[in-house]
Amino acid sequence: MKISADLIAKYDVAVPRYTSYPTVPLWENNVDAPTWKNNVLKAYQQFGQKEGISLYIHLPYCDSLCTYCGCNKYITRNHEKEVPYLEALKREWDMYLQMLPARPKLATIHLGGGTPTFFSADNLRSLIKYICGTSDVVPKAKFSFEGHPNNTTLEHLLTLKEVGFERVSYGIQDLNLKVQQAIHRIQPLSTVREATYHAQLAGFSQINFDLIYGLPHQTEETIETTLDEISKLMPSRIAFYSYAHVPSVFQAQKSFEQHLPLKSAKRKLYETGKRKLMAMGYEEIGMDHFALPGDELLTAKATGKLHRNFMGYTNFSSHMLIGLGSSAISDVYYAYAQNTKNIELYEEQSMLGHFSHSKGHLMTTEDIKTRKTILDLICTGTTEEASIIWKMDNLKLLNELQEDGLLSMRENRIIVTPLGRAFIRNICSAFDHRMKSKKSQTFVFSKAI
Repeated sequence: MKISADLIAKYDVAVPRYTSYPTVPLWENNVDAPTWKNNVLKAYQQFGQKEGISLYIHLPYCDSLCTYCGCNKYITRNHEKEVPYLEALKREWDMYLQMLPARPKLATIHLGGGTPTFFSADNLRSLIKYICGTSDVVPKAKFSFEGHPNNTTLEHLLTLKEVGFERVSYGIQDLNLKVQQAIHRIQPLSTVREATYHAQLAGFSQINFDLIYGLPHQTEETIETTLDEISKLMPSRIAFYSYAHVPSVFQAQKSFEQHLPLKSAKRKLYETGKRKLMAMGYEEIGMDHFALPGDELLTAKATGKLHRNFMGYTNFSSHMLIGLGSSAISDVYYAYAQNTKNIELYEEQSMLGHFSHSKGHLMTTEDIKTRKTILDLICTGTTEEASIIWKMDNLKLLNELQEDGLLSMRENRIIVTPLGRAFIRNICSAFDHRMKSKKSQTFVFSKAI
């Protein structure tokens, strides 16, 4: 779909990615330890004991810096750091075990980073066995991890498969050497092929590739060439993320600033990639995700059960997501909390039996309602007007979005148009009352396009 340059220029503004609502910089930081415990227990009693708990485990270490990366990471080649960190993770998990009234059900585990496969296979096995040994893993539990093709070994894959993992997401980003050199992430095609083959050999039934558009030196031709090579491997799912440029936070991004495709040029990269993915047989799940026919996320989309959280799209509502590790975010429906990014402080606090929360937010009734509106828009492209918190400022912006052809308001519903899908973050921002109420303050978000 051709989008006018004027429309892109108008809406290419800094807005949140809405992996949560409210977005982290807008949290009120009003959650102390007793309040957190009360809300964890409340969510467990209402959701967790029936649905099970989702666990996100943050493994922050990387042996080299990828300059495009906006994740919380710590660069080191010292593998003696592995065990102390994993012991801290176990202690943090113990704090939740002591808090909960019964042995928890475990529905999902996701290992993110950083680079989870910085850690040895044996150390990862020890961590997962400890967590699973202290909980009841539900039938058809979903265990997944993020893998770097350069250091995800066959031993890693065999070990993680042994302890219940079924999905690996490889960070490919781009296969063009000039792009890889600019972002300091050199991984030859042969390495990607080998990592994919090893995952298949180990018995992984689901293999994801993560790609990024908007990187330095990318062109429509390099996107097509990358996808030509990926078409020979055909992973189960492909995430095609927009590069988030925030050099004021991640200073290494300044090194290639002058080579970035911007505005219409960047949008053309996405449209080129999307056309190619559809021609390869992939179907669009939602914002930046594609899957092959028959994927459970496509089924969830068709049946209105698609959900999105900090880890991406899921086919179930995860009302109780516990984050373990430095910088990890927990979402227990009624409250959010984020651990400190300081690894030493995180480990020290766990030794004292304390949570290391540096940020938190207690949800109001308005927050809960607005979160549902935003999730509905991201997952289904529509929302019932009855669920919307109406205020004059969002009504004015919605009318403008409708005039520009990005949405329609009819029959007590708001419906995102095909054109509007490219501007879904802008549409969501129309309902972001917290951002509007603090418009005098400056927050660092990436551009919408």
